[in-house]
Amino acid sequence: MKNITRLTALISGTLLAGGMLFSSCTDSFESMNIDPNGVTDEEMDRDNLRTGAFFTQMQRGVFIVGKDEGGTYQVCQMLTGDIFASYFANIKASYDNVGSHHHDHYAMADHWYNMPFNRAYTDVMQPWAEIVKHTEETSVDRAMATVVKVFAMSRITDKYGPIPYSKFGTDINVAYDSQQEVYNQFFTELDNSIDVMQSYQESNGKPYMEKYDFVYQGNVAKWLKMANTLRLRLAMRISYVDETKARTEIQKALNAPCGLMATSGDDAYLNQSSTFAFTNPIYEVTRSFNDLRMSATMDCYLNGYNDPRLKSYFVAATSTGEYHGVRNGLTSGFTSYPDITSAANFNSDSNLPWMHAAEAWFLQAEAKLRFGLGSAEVKDLYEEGIRTSFASAGVTGADSYIQSTATPSTTWVDPRNNQNINVGSMLSNLAIAWDNNANNNTKLERIMIQKWIALYPDGQEAWSEMRRTGYPGWIRISTYSYASGVSNNEMISRIQFPSTEFSNNSANAQEAVQLLGGQDNAGTRLWWDVKR
Repeated sequence: MKNITRLTALISGTLLAGGMLFSSCTDSFESMNIDPNGVTDEEMDRDNLRTGAFFTQMQRGVFIVGKDEGGTYQVCQMLTGDIFASYFANIKASYDNVGSHHHDHYAMADHWYNMPFNRAYTDVMQPWAEIVKHTEETSVDRAMATVVKVFAMSRITDKYGPIPYSKFGTDINVAYDSQQEVYNQFFTELDNSIDVMQSYQESNGKPYMEKYDFVYQGNVAKWLKMANTLRLRLAMRISYVDETKARTEIQKALNAPCGLMATSGDDAYLNQSSTFAFTNPIYEVTRSFNDLRMSATMDCYLNGYNDPRLKSYFVAATSTGEYHGVRNGLTSGFTSYPDITSAANFNSDSNLPWMHAAEAWFLQAEAKLRFGLGSAEVKDLYEEGIRTSFASAGVTGADSYIQSTATPSTTWVDPRNNQNINVGSMLSNLAIAWDNNANNNTKLERIMIQKWIALYPDGQEAWSEMRRTGYPGWIRISTYSYASGVSNNEMISRIQFPSTEFSNNSANAQEAVQLLGGQDNAGTRLWWDVKR
């Protein structure tokens, strides 16, 4: 118990990034049934007690879950990713500490843009550092934790740009890395982690940290597939700004013995269990809080395509039984929308999606289309992505859908007043069926439409891909009057560096703005965002 006490005490001090505070990991022990008496060093190592609780804390911190954390998830994910991807739109008139103009209007609110950064270092980076303290470089504990770290922190750098990363834990005031440097370290860390896990899988293959892993229950083979798919995701992200590096990492992913995520059985979820329960935050925000609803963009794509995933993704409006969305950037009529628009189709005890296998197929389709990498045909990879997405959504009809010539709705009907708004020029007006005679840009656009649909509910990843490729088209927010540096008709490019960093880590925060290469506002594009 002396060891556990020492570890938890370490997490009560000052976080080594910008002077922020981090929380105790003791909450992670609530459902572990650990005997607090007589734990020996040997038992600590044998049962992963030194590292397991920290690993669970990291998993809770990627998409934040926990008691009274629904609002935190809303700010860190839904209001800084999901609305930017046009998955959801706001229907709440005003928020405490923020007011009526905020991220859904591309207006920066420091209460919101501070939170994802601060919580990532509290809930992911610090417990990872504790795992590193108590493991060897070749330990599976560290390898699995590092994959989770890269997964989580790739989302943070893709929100802000430069972040403190390589020097984390070296000083109270930590310097930032450029986004290129961060990505290069991601690839190195994935190399090392995959090598360690692959060696373990080939020599042992038994579940590892099973009691503490609520994603794959210690299945190292599935962690390998996810890590390799994550490598492919990150490689494609940099493909327009550093094609040479991207090609190298894509080829590694395609050649890896562990393979890629391929079926719905490979999907990564944060799973509920009798020892690990939480209120699903997407349910909480859209159905309990009634703060967000399906967006008008999602409305036009899913209804226009007559997409069977519509009823899997969303619930019918309570007053009409129909599926309708709201335009982002709403400035009036808030009270009219809750009963006539669609909330997300999650229950309070639903598992929380992390990553779907369908993404791997769409990534491979793009790699083949643009670089000729891989052996399968682009058409086959594209169609397998759709089939896998249907399987993950639990719906049928993929083969008919793949042949469909339906196109998105070019008119969005505002359910509040039945006003018809012509949005055809904003959306990607392509049929679902593959067209081998189309040019490569059109082929890529078609891939990205279906990828955008398949990535749901992870709007953070969808927003990143929309910035990277410019696809698919999306319905513009209703007004740009409150936007922070974003030009009319443009998509928001990032969120600002936290105000807490300028207070607590001022010199390094100022240097981060220089690394950003533009003003610290929502209009400055990230390093990899060069195509749009």
